[in-house]
Order: sequence, then C-alpha cells, then structure tokens
Amino acid sequence: MEVAVFNIKGEDTGRKINLNDEVFGRDLSEGNAEHTLFLDIKQYLGNQRQGTHKSKERSEVSYSTRKIGRQKGGGGARRGDLNSPVLYHGGRVFGPRPRDYRSKLNKKMKQLARRIALTARANDNKIIVVENFTFEAPRTKSYIELAKNFKLADKKVLLVFPQPDENVLLSVRNVPNALMAQAIDLNAYTVLNNDAILLTEDSVAIINEL
Repeated sequence: MEVAVFNIKGEDTGRKINLNDEVFGRDLSEGNAEHTLFLDIKQYLGNQRQGTHKSKERSEVSYSTRKIGRQKGGGGARRGDLNSPVLYHGGRVFGPRPRDYRSKLNKKMKQLARRIALTARANDNKIIVVENFTFEAPRTKSYIELAKNFKLADKKVLLVFPQPDENVLLSVRNVPNALMAQAIDLNAYTVLNNDAILLTEDSVAIINEL
C-alpha cells in the first residue's frame, strides 16, 4: 500500500511511501479480529488499574456494639448493633476489596491486535505520513499550527516518532487531545483511541518491520 508523504505545512510533497500490507493491509474478515482486539484492550486497560479500592465491612466499622432494639416485635429488620448494613453509616455488604486486575496475553496475539488496529485506521484514512521533523523549541503554539495545517485542531491526535523528541514532547504534553508515542511502543488501544495518527517517515520504517 502506498500513501502520500506530507510536510508539516500539510502540503503534499509528491513523494510516496510504502506501508507494509502485513501491518496496514490485513484482511479483517479472517479469524476473529474483534475478539483479538477485545482481549488486548481489556488486558491493557486492566494493567493500568491500581486496584486499591476498598470499603469498610461490618467488622471494620467503628460503632458501639450495643444492641439497639429488641429482637422481635419492632416491625422491621433485626438490627444487632450500629454496624449493621441495614443502617445508615453501617458496614457495606460484599464491598470492593483491593485486587490485582493485571492479566497476561501472549506476545503473538498482542502483535496481531496491533496490526489489526493499524489496518482499521488505514482503512478509515486516519493515518497521515509526515516528513521527519522536530520543533526548534518546546512551544505548544508549534503543535497547534501543525494541527491546524492538517485540519486536526479539534481532533484527538497521536504523533508517532522513532525515538522520543524532547521539543515535540514538551510541546504536546499540555494539549489535552494530543499524545506522542514511540513507534516501537504502539499498542492496539493507543492506535484506536485517536481520531488521527501522524507517522513520521522513520517511524513507518520501524512499524513496517514490527
């Protein structure tokens, strides 16, 4: 698959670059592509969770243990003490406890999910290849001008570089709808969670090899 290469002004340079069909041109009807994406994204999001949620149960709430009402004849539920879940401020029944949400997924399935995600973005014409560039200084205004040139000012954009570029990173970190990533670190969730993907030429070469 060949796509046009643009400069940072949003102009077509007249050059073409080849996108590996094994990565960007897969047949999404083969196999269970949706389930593969589901497993990978579930694993990725689960690994981001801290799992530190906790609520107090009956034995952990600190109230008097005095029996507050008669066992029968009160016309309501039996309430042994103020820690009862029936009462306001009482302990919670089966509340959340700290747990580990991390899971494992084999390497080949993660790679397949990434290829499926990149193919889906390519099919939707959401991938733009840009000449290798950097900013002279870390300025948010530089990124905003770049986004306007590609008519992406109000879009969620993923910029992919072969290695971290400090000036670009500092320029986009304060923009809520912009994210910078290394080509080798791409995953299915990061690829799909954006409206457009700007790939530099060097990053395309790395992704073609993945």
